Amino acid sequence: MDQTLRQLVQRLGEAIHDTVSESEQIAGVVQEIRQHGYDVLLMLEATIGLNTIENGEGEPGDEADGEGSGAFTAQDVHFLRSLRIAVEGEEPEI
Repeated sequence: MDQTLRQLVQRLGEAIHDTVSESEQIAGVVQEIRQHGYDVLLMLEATIGLNTIENGEGEPGDEADGEGSGAFTAQDVHFLRSLRIAVEGEEPEI
């Protein structure tokens, strides 16, 4: 996977996290739950799957067989896990 694609996936994870964190609707419901005497721990799991878009002849794009199509680095996986995003093919942390 090339660096640009990794950065885009990272930005997607950050955008999901920010959207949930800043949601007034979610904050309102959490507040209502707290008013009923409960504390809230919200954990969401997102799985991001990427497939190469095939060109008109049914051939995969350049990324499919190139050097850039390798797995995430350990740093990528760590970052995605910190956002509670599962990485397909990686062992889940227990």
